Order: sequence, then structure tokens, then C-alpha cells
Amino acid sequence: MSLDSTTAYAALRARDARFDGRFFVGVTSTGVYCRPVCSARTPRAENCRFFANAAVAESHGFRPCLRCRPELAPGLALIDSPQALALQAARMIERATLEGRDIYVGAIASRLGVTDRHLRRIFQHAHGVSPIDYLSTRRLLLAKQLLTDTALPVTQVALASGFSSVRRFNASFAARYRLNPSALRRAALSPNPAAGALVVRLGYRPPYDVDAMLRFIATRQVAGVESVDSTTWQRTLAGPTAETCGWFSARFRRQQHDVELHVAPSLVPSLGTVVQRVRHALDLDADPSAFADVLAKLPTPSSPGLRVANGIDGFESAVRVILGQQVTVAGARTLTRRLVERFGAPIETPHRELTRLFPSAADIADASPTALGELGIVRQRVQALQALAREVAADRIALNAGAPLAPTLDALRALPGIGEWTAQMIAMRALAWPDAYPASDVGVLKALGTRDANVALERAQAWRPWRAYAVMALWQSLEKTQ
Repeated sequence: MSLDSTTAYAALRARDARFDGRFFVGVTSTGVYCRPVCSARTPRAENCRFFANAAVAESHGFRPCLRCRPELAPGLALIDSPQALALQAARMIERATLEGRDIYVGAIASRLGVTDRHLRRIFQHAHGVSPIDYLSTRRLLLAKQLLTDTALPVTQVALASGFSSVRRFNASFAARYRLNPSALRRAALSPNPAAGALVVRLGYRPPYDVDAMLRFIATRQVAGVESVDSTTWQRTLAGPTAETCGWFSARFRRQQHDVELHVAPSLVPSLGTVVQRVRHALDLDADPSAFADVLAKLPTPSSPGLRVANGIDGFESAVRVILGQQVTVAGARTLTRRLVERFGAPIETPHRELTRLFPSAADIADASPTALGELGIVRQRVQALQALAREVAADRIALNAGAPLAPTLDALRALPGIGEWTAQMIAMRALAWPDAYPASDVGVLKALGTRDANVALERAQAWRPWRAYAVMALWQSLEKTQ
């Protein structure tokens, strides 16, 4: 982001939430850095230094504000631009460390198809810091949020935020923030005594069409796995082991522009990953101003605050897309429910609506084709499901927001039963690619008043690189006419 100090200071004075997370302001008189929505008295312009991200602010010696809490600011979404590679690398770094895996810049570069040196150079150019400094800031800000919002022991905070040892965590925290971790400890904001849930807050940039998002999820919800009401989405979530499976509840707080996330105690060791996946699923890092011009070009008006409804799990999203080939939304929902009832593991939760986990890639790969066919899934779809499941279970295909786009789509298209529509839908809902465009989608063609996918492709050139948001708007326009 190219920062204009005059514009940035005007946004700071107005406390404009649309700029939240797009820049941070360091105040030389206090030594702290804030979000542009900070409720503290606006500092004098000559005392302000503006930074594109929190890592750069910290590299200049500023500490995070304890009032506005920079760790709650929404992040940045991937876009089809020169920064995309660096943003993909950042997400790969965050995902690996939050899952407790070692990650090296050289390995990331190899996976993205570039050299180590080139990746470091573009990362420095895009983010203003090295990959290591970026990683350190993300870890520390997550730890700061957990220390502030939860009653987790410091040991669990250290592990949940990606540190391999408490000693290293304490040293890094003290060196960067000049605070002892226990100094930030306080009671959880809104604990759930009945469930023992841990609570964190996830910010987003307004406007946000909460009703449209929850309506989209509700139309496709699968009994036993998830439930939706006017403010809240809750569902089960599988972890790497049976002991780390659990549930979460995401409640929109419209006035505060955030989501209150309740997480089961069993998911605490993977809390960083859960937070990241919920942000992805609800598209909380989107910047509505970035694609407003594109939506204005559509043949039908769209609602302010439109978001792309992504999936909570890449493999699950891909399975739902395959089951949705050439059937209605209701038909796909029925097939998905049958799949969950037959292959989803049971789970105990404090919510009577949540009773099963979505089947894992290994579950589907090991199932007999006959058992899948008995659910009403046609043979071609069974072959596609199992081919995909085998690749995902063997870690030959990664379906997450940090996966490299082109190689992943090529690998998907090489599988039986996966054509361009399926690949583009997976790119949209699993890989969070904002320019994904299933041109042959029945709903898209109907909304555009054509039956020709080539015509739909040609018309969509004016909507790049935000065609996925255009698709959501076109689908939404059909709902309004029904």
C-alpha cells in the first residue's frame, strides 16, 4: 500500500473503519502504534508516522497500543496483482507456524516456483520487512490477543501462537514489547461457563452484509455439522486427532464491527489455525472499497458489504462443489447430509444441533465406491471424490488460502470428473481467489440473461480482478427475484 500521509491522517482523525488494517500509525511522543480507529485522543500530525502493516511499525521500534489493540485489525485479502506472490508466502508462513510446523523460506519459494532470493526480495518490497520479521510480529500479536482476551496459561499461549518454547516466547515478548506476558493477563471478555469456551474477537471492515452471509450459509447448512440463526454460525470442526476435534460459534456484533468467536477447549492447541480459518470462511479480511467499482458495473445492483462465503475447510469445500455438479443447491445439500451421516464421525458438544464431524479426506479415500454410490452419488462423482480425497490425504494437493493458485488448479483439472467449473468454484471457495469465475455456472448465466459461457467470460473481463465478488452479487440478485 502506498501511503499518502495527508489522506492517512484525515482517516485517523475521522476514525474511519474502512481504513482499519490498511495502515497503522506510530506516535513518536508515546512510542506506540495504533489502528486508525483508535479511541485515544488524535495525536498531532507531526508526531505521526504511517506504516503499511504492524510488522513495519514494530521494526521501527513502536509497541502495540493496549487500547485499540492492533492484533484485532482485519488483514489483507489476496488479489491478482504483483503483491499476490508475497501475500501467498505470508499466508503459507502463518499457516505452517500456527499449525506447529517448521517452515523455511527456501521451501516456500520452491513451492511457489521462484528462487529463495527472489521471494525474499518481493516479500521485502511488498511488506517492508523480511519474512522472519513478519512471522515474529504475527506470532507476538496473536499471543498478545490470547493474553488479553483469555485465561489460558502462558504455556498454552506460547504454543498456540507458534512458539516452540515458553522461554523463547517470554524473551521475544519482553524484547519487542518491553512487557512481561503476565502483565497483559486478565479475565476472558465473555466466557461461556456451560461450555468452558475460549472467546476471541475478530475484526472486519464495514460495511458487511451480515444477513446475506448468514443466509448463504443457512441455505447450504448440513444437519449435525452446523447451524445458523440471525446472528450466529456454529459448527463442528475436525482437528488432526480425535482429541483436537471440537466446535466453534461465531456471533456477529454489528455495532462493534467484529465477530465474537467462541472456541471449544479441545481446539485451543490449534487456536491460531481456527482463527485463520474462520477469518477465511467469513471473508473478514476483505476491503469493500477495493471492489466497489467492479460491483457498480454489474447489470443488477448489489448490496453494500458483499462478501464471498468461503468454506471452513478446503477439502470439505471441494467435496461440496463436486456434489453440487449439475444439481440444485437443495440436491447438493441432501447428498452432503447423507455423506456426513454415513461417514462423519460422531462428536459430543454442548450444542444439541452439532453431533457430527465432516468426513476427512482419508475417510472418503478409504470408503468403498459401492457405499458412496448407495448414497445417491453417481459413479462419475464418486470417482472425482475419491481421486481428490487420495491426493489431499497424501498431501499432494493442498486446498487452503495459501496454496499456489496455478499449480493447484492444474492438479485439480488433471483429476477425473473435475472440469473448469469445478476448478473455478474450488478456487473461489477453498483457495479464496477473488478473481475465480465459473463462467458456465447456471446461476451466473441466468443472472446475465445468456446461455453462452463465452459471452459470460467476455462480459466479466471488466470485473477483474474481483470476479468472485461479481459472482456472489449475481447469485444474490437471483434470490431477490424469487
